[in-house]
Amino acid sequence: MAEMTADVAERATDGIFVGAAVREAGFIMARPHCHPCFELFYVESGTCRFFIDNSVYDIHAGDFMLIPPGAFHYTRYLGGSCKRNMIHFRREHLDGETVELLPGGEDFLSAVRIFQTPGTYREQINVHFAKMIGERKISDERSRVMLQAQLQELIIICLRECAFLHGMPEQIHTTDRQIVAAARFISEHYTEHIGAADIASAAGYSPNYLSRKFRKSVGIGIHEYLVFIRLQHAAFELVATDDSVTEIAFRCGFSDSNYFKDAFKKKYALTPRAYRKRG
Repeated sequence: MAEMTADVAERATDGIFVGAAVREAGFIMARPHCHPCFELFYVESGTCRFFIDNSVYDIHAGDFMLIPPGAFHYTRYLGGSCKRNMIHFRREHLDGETVELLPGGEDFLSAVRIFQTPGTYREQINVHFAKMIGERKISDERSRVMLQAQLQELIIICLRECAFLHGMPEQIHTTDRQIVAAARFISEHYTEHIGAADIASAAGYSPNYLSRKFRKSVGIGIHEYLVFIRLQHAAFELVATDDSVTEIAFRCGFSDSNYFKDAFKKKYALTPRAYRKRG
């Protein structure tokens, strides 16, 4: 089951987090997850595959990916060694002038975005990440302000030098259309009593083959993904409506309200009622 991990939750309340790692082919993430902050992901070398909500992306050296809060995502490393850098930050870490410079302004932050760094500027980006990681290690009373300034400088550099891609460009998006078709079918029919056979039919595969292929490509099973989508919509309705927990559970495709409550608590670390009160 996808969930917000404890370390990500801590980062979300601890200012700006910057990290780097080298992943080898076959590295397996502990679990798919989402978190309440933005993630700016940069591939310094190599390549990796992202599964984000209903789409799959292959990104390469020099590519940035901005992932908005709450977006379910999972990373696979299918080729050779991949060095990646990431920054977790909140909306409040960007000043109004910086946001106004973004393509589309505030709307830019509402969806997954991909932008590519020309080869001549990649060393500058690499050096900037190294400075931010070094500042994070200092971690004194000045680091919070310094990291915020460095984040905004990085974004301005990208606005000057990077190519911003819109939609799902063919050179980035995977050719694995059947997996995307399966994920989209789930998102469009999560309120209904659908099963593996229905999803497989939409993708054009047999249930057993799709199950194996989906898990290999995405990292979780079809049923787990279906439950995740249902929980995501239920969480929204708990805050946006006054309907009872049971009504919301049934409307979001759960046939057992007790199972819904257990699954919801596992994902959000709160009961549905507690989540509603907090929201």
